[in-house]
Order: sequence, then C-alpha cells, then structure tokens
Amino acid sequence: MDKKISALGFMSGTSGDGVDTSVISSNGKDIVNIKYNRFDPYPTILSNKIHSVKENISERQDILRYLSDIEELEIEVTNFHADIANKINKEIDFDLIGFHGHTIYHNSDEKISKQIGLGIDLSKITKKNVVYDFRQEDIKNGGEGAPLSPIYHLALIKELYSENKVKLPISILNIGGIANITEIDKDFEIMSRDIGPGNCLIDKWVKKNSNKPFDENGNFADNGETDKFIFDQYLENFYFSKINSKRSLDTNDFDISFAKGLSLENGAATVTDITSELLSKKIGTNDIYVCGGGRKNKSLVNSLKNKINNNIYSIDDLNIDGDYVESQAFAFLAIRSFLGLPISFPSTTNCKEPSIGGTIIKNF
Repeated sequence: MDKKISALGFMSGTSGDGVDTSVISSNGKDIVNIKYNRFDPYPTILSNKIHSVKENISERQDILRYLSDIEELEIEVTNFHADIANKINKEIDFDLIGFHGHTIYHNSDEKISKQIGLGIDLSKITKKNVVYDFRQEDIKNGGEGAPLSPIYHLALIKELYSENKVKLPISILNIGGIANITEIDKDFEIMSRDIGPGNCLIDKWVKKNSNKPFDENGNFADNGETDKFIFDQYLENFYFSKINSKRSLDTNDFDISFAKGLSLENGAATVTDITSELLSKKIGTNDIYVCGGGRKNKSLVNSLKNKINNNIYSIDDLNIDGDYVESQAFAFLAIRSFLGLPISFPSTTNCKEPSIGGTIIKNF
C-alpha cells in the first residue's frame, strides 16, 4: 500500500480577501482524507495592498516597475501564511506545506505566471518542508500554467466513486475569479480548461459601484434587469475569440467598461447574465458539481441552470465544503510534487508531456 503523506495547502484567491487553508492526507493518487479546513481574512490594509499591486500590473514590464512594492508585499504575505501554519501545527501535525502564494500576473500567451510568496522564508519560519512555485515547470514544458487542480479533482472523484457517491462521466466546475472545469470520463481520463470569468466581472462591478466587495447571494443581480443591447453587443466582441484561443485565463482578460452607465442592480444583472452565458458555451453534457465562492451566487447559478440542460449540484451535497477544494488541491499537489509525480498534463494545461511541478524546500 502506498504511504500516505499529510500536507497543509494554502490558497489565496483572486478576491484577495484572505487565505483558505486545508490539511489532507493522501497517497498522491486515489486516496484523500480531508482533515482540516479554515479561512483567515487578510487585515484590510494587507488586502488593499494586494489589490493595489494587482491593479498596477497590467503587463509584464510592470513587474519590474513595481518590484519594490512587490517585494515588500511578498514578505507580508509570506509572514501571514507562516502565522497560520504555525497556529494550525499546534492543533494538527502535517509533513509539508503546499504554498500557492497570490497571483499578481498571469498571461498564458506570454508564458508568464507570477505568484508572490517566499517559499524559502516560509520553510524557515515554520520549520516544515515547503513546495511552492507550482506553475513554472509546466510553463517551461509548453503549458499555460493553469488550471492545476484537475488532478486533485480526479483523486477526489475516485474516492467518491469507490464509495458509490457519484457516477461517471462527471464534471467539477470551480467558480473562483476565473471559472475552470474538469471533465472526467468513464475511464477516469481528465480534460480541463478555464472556460471564462467566474466572479471577477461581478466583483469588479460591485466594488466599483457600491461599498460591498461582492454580490452576496446574487441579490443585486436579482433586483436588476439585463440590458439586452449591452448583452448582445458584448457577445459579438472579441471575448469569445479570446476565450476560445486559450486554455488558461486571468482576471485581467476581462473588464467592466461595457456596463458603464448602468445602475448597480441592472449592471449586476447584465454582468451576471454575460458571465453565465460565457460559461454555458464551454460546458459539456456531464452532470456538474460546483465548488468555489461563485457557487453561493444564486443568481449566477440559476442563470447558468437556465442556459444548459445538465444537472447542476453543489459539491457540498457530497459532504465536501466547496470553499476549500482549491486549498485541498494545493496540499495534494505538494504531496505529488514531493513524491515526484506529475501535476499537469497535456489535457489539462496544454503542456507537451506530463510535468512534475513545484519547487521543493526541504527543512531538516
């Protein structure tokens, strides 16, 4: 029997509101035991710094232009993660840490994906083995650096399938800032890709037009009406071609300028309708289980249900907390990296061959 390793996984999503943390144990293949989940919000000052740096970086040259700001932020972000890891270690033991860091720039055309986070420092502070910088080997191997969670989705489904909780084929739709889907066929073969904006358009609109960080439960959208002219005009522009040309997307691929002049509610309704329309065009015929923060936006999920014929469920229906699938995934990826197993594949990131990702910092 394969040895199981216990790992802590971090995920700091595009919302920049805090850090999801999970501890799992796994053999890195088909056994997953979820031991622990928690969320720690960033202090407002740190969250604002993250958003400020992210907004300043719209092209690769900006990484050098704002290097001092990035380096300062990187230390703060690393220390915040280290504090969480040390607190958790007092409650539950783990062998290594999967440290995703926070993405500040991702451009698959340029083959660049920049996450801030100092893996060596995190290892020194926590006295743990750390795996970080997960995307670079995939990019060097011709991949787009994302999505990386599909191999964890596969392990999760194998576990659930063995317990007769799911049927194949099946898809997992993760709605974060960007939405990605993992399709698993009857032979457990996987295909994945980013399929469009998740929460990013909606969040941008709400932040710009209210004092709220997001549209809770989709309430703003439910109280508005879609502007059909803007909706149709948007769908005729270059976004479809952009989405169709890439397997991997970034929040900077999308903006909300098209909705200028609309009320808060009508803008939210229009942006939500556009988001669900884009996603609906890239979804196959499998039953779908949704994870990520976007699953809580009832307006978005209901809009999507109205556009496709699939059965759509929340992954929470399987007794899995949909807020933590991504942090669990990076714990799992750390285990696979540590074991020398590939984490990305031609069918997931478009890499030339299966790629073993992640820089390993061993702390003895």
